[in-house]
Amino acid sequence: MAGGGLGSLDQAANEGRDGAQAAGARAVSDLPFSSVSREETQKALGTLVLAFLNDPIERWLYPRAEQYLTHFPRFLEAFGGRAFEEGTVWRLGEFAAVALWLPPGAEPDGDAIATVLAETVSPDQHEDTFAVLDQMNAAHPAYLHWYLPWFGVDAALQGRGLGGQLMEHCLRIVDASRRPAYLETPNPRTIPFYERHGFDVLGVAQAGACPPVTLMGRAAR
Repeated sequence: MAGGGLGSLDQAANEGRDGAQAAGARAVSDLPFSSVSREETQKALGTLVLAFLNDPIERWLYPRAEQYLTHFPRFLEAFGGRAFEEGTVWRLGEFAAVALWLPPGAEPDGDAIATVLAETVSPDQHEDTFAVLDQMNAAHPAYLHWYLPWFGVDAALQGRGLGGQLMEHCLRIVDASRRPAYLETPNPRTIPFYERHGFDVLGVAQAGACPPVTLMGRAAR
């Protein structure tokens, strides 16, 4: 579930910013792009925990602060941890923004995801949670593709264009492989962001009280 944690969707020129704020935004836009090692897993996950603080689905799964801070890191790693093993986790600067990608042929650990959700989500939410997960699994492409489980910007740095900068770097790698890309976003506000980067809406997964997950794909370039 890649979306969320993008702040104002990279609309950095909000009304009311003074010159000093604008200069600060320009400075962070020049952050270097680099890969993340397995040893840096917790730093990368820490950025994503901050990025998804107000995400609709993640906070539906874990509505209380202590739930979210305790259990969401486990869910992050279950869903996207294989990206660290594949060497396809990337960041801007000192983890200002982080992207976990799975390359063609690599898939999330379905058993680990199901276990984490069963153990950490309230039982009265299980039916809707697993119904949405089943829909996501059924819609997931069978052809070789890049998959983006998680993508986010540190909450303190959102709205400064970092999400767009990180995505551009990542898509150069994706496009060099001449493979399509796929993601699911649980935050409707992020859909225009992904559309600007070439993704199209393919469908929606939703059940009961669980917020909708939008399924998006990007053709090979």
